[in-house]
Amino acid sequence: MEALKMGYDVLLEKPISPSEKECRDILQLAKKTGRIVAVCHVLRYAPYFIKLRELMNSGAIGEVISMQHLEPIGHIHMSHSYVRGNWHNSKQTTPIILAKSCHDLDILKWMINKPSQKIQAFGDLKWFRKENAPDGSTERCADGCKIEADCPYSALRIYHRKRIWLHVFDMPEDKNKHGDHILEKLKTTNYGRCVYRMENDQPDHYICNIQFAGNVTASFSMEAFTSYEGRRTRVMGSMGDIVGDMNSFVLTDFRTGKKTEWKQESDGHGGGDWRLVADWIQAIDQQNPALLTSTIDASIESHVMGFAAEKSRKENKVVEVRM
Repeated sequence: MEALKMGYDVLLEKPISPSEKECRDILQLAKKTGRIVAVCHVLRYAPYFIKLRELMNSGAIGEVISMQHLEPIGHIHMSHSYVRGNWHNSKQTTPIILAKSCHDLDILKWMINKPSQKIQAFGDLKWFRKENAPDGSTERCADGCKIEADCPYSALRIYHRKRIWLHVFDMPEDKNKHGDHILEKLKTTNYGRCVYRMENDQPDHYICNIQFAGNVTASFSMEAFTSYEGRRTRVMGSMGDIVGDMNSFVLTDFRTGKKTEWKQESDGHGGGDWRLVADWIQAIDQQNPALLTSTIDASIESHVMGFAAEKSRKENKVVEVRM
């Protein structure tokens, strides 16, 4: 808000804000000041989703009837970011449906290209709870935990033995010091704590059913307990369907039986990261927000969907999406 008042254009990481009111306030101030405000909904810039949207809106599979979309977080990613990590507590940060999956609500809305109307959500924290702590486990993995060697969430296994997910540790340049540095971090930070003994409250499984205008429906599932990552998408149309995994998809035409495959060599977020930055620089240089597909005007609806999903999940009811 202060940056907008000072005349800056702003590129916001998602979520826009953990507060629906703040999201709307930023939108209103962006309109009032005339500044460009964009959101890092990078999937909109990924060639995979761009091509999917093009086919869906061109009639290649007839009229779009429904979609299924899966975000497999991966069991290690879940333990790292949403059990031990910075986003483990929704009250201190933001609900996981926004922190992790506003990308997915946004890409569903963008591809279907119709307003969302109603949403229903279910999910909770089932596994990473104190009552599920195994016998012999300890407060920290390095405290002599008796089941550490067999635990898939062992901090010693993930960070020290496998040396993965280390970007949070500000590693020293001297690689000979890495081992001691990691062990010190496991003794002093949340990353060394038992996943069953954290102050976490983020759901480890979450599903949303969404009704869009024109009676188009979508189902979204965010799952922690997978051995793989990478979003999966299924689109069902009146004259064909599409099945994809963010690197490739296959379109089947019901009329001819022909199958058409599309592939890409992917980088981060399906190629969207670099393309967003390139479009942002051009938009700022030319002062033309039309060069961006994720301006705050376009991206705010998926945030409102996320807040509505949390309301639905907590109050056990279908919630209307009001823009």
